Formats: sequence, C-alpha cells, structure tokens
Amino acid sequence: MLTITNPKLQALYAYWSDKRTGRRFPARADLDPIEMRYVLGDLMLVDVLDDESMRFHIRLHGCNLFQHHGGELTGKMLDELPATERRELVTQTFTQVATTGEPMQAYREFVLDDRWAQYEAVVLPLSSDGLRVNMLLVGQIYSNR
Repeated sequence: MLTITNPKLQALYAYWSDKRTGRRFPARADLDPIEMRYVLGDLMLVDVLDDESMRFHIRLHGCNLFQHHGGELTGKMLDELPATERRELVTQTFTQVATTGEPMQAYREFVLDDRWAQYEAVVLPLSSDGLRVNMLLVGQIYSNR
C-alpha cells in the first residue's frame, strides 16, 4: 500500500487504479488527458524500451517540471542526461517499477542549482499487452513552488 500524501497524487493513483478495470495494469490508451487535467503539468510519460539494457525514453515532460529539472526533457533518453546521483536514483526507481510491475511512491529532498528542493512522486506502470510494463506514468509534485 502506498502512503501518498499529496491530494493530486492521491487522485492520480485512484484514477490509475480505476483504469485497471480488473487488470494488473491499465494501458496508455485507457488514459484520457482531459480526465487528468488537474495534474497534467506535473506528469511524465516514460517509455520502457524493449531491450535487455532497461533504458527509458521520456515521451512527455510536464511544464511544471521544466523549471525543477533544468530544462525540457521531452524526447530525451534518461541515460543521456548528465550523470548525477539523482539520475541514478531515478533509473533505479524506474527499473524497479518496470521489472516488478508494482507502483512506487517516493518523497525526495535535495539541492539543485544551489536551491533546496523537495517533491513527492508516484511511478505507475502501464502495459499495452497487459503483461509487460512498457510505459510509466509519473506524477511529481514539488512542494517549493
């Protein structure tokens, strides 16, 4: 059971759960951006690439995340971003969710560009075939904005 504290992320998790409709995972096609408008700027959609290397392609990077991540990440590969502890932690988190199929909640605090930052996030697995996780829906809300 996840212990999500942010109301928007609680609503996102409930939405994801409802879209499963008895399946282990919903598919990307089950999601409607209009139904998620309350959190769209705080979302990432991440493709899980179909190879043994477990790489991640950032398909969508919400506009509210832009200022906290130091730029636009849409269309970039996670492993192409500057090597930092933060990137390694995100890679580990995405890999865990992609391989286990279990949603994950995280609360992080760190210094970025000489500023203190903190956020809560949920990482939710999606599957087009109902068996293999091929995309991640990530909600990430910073508390310092």
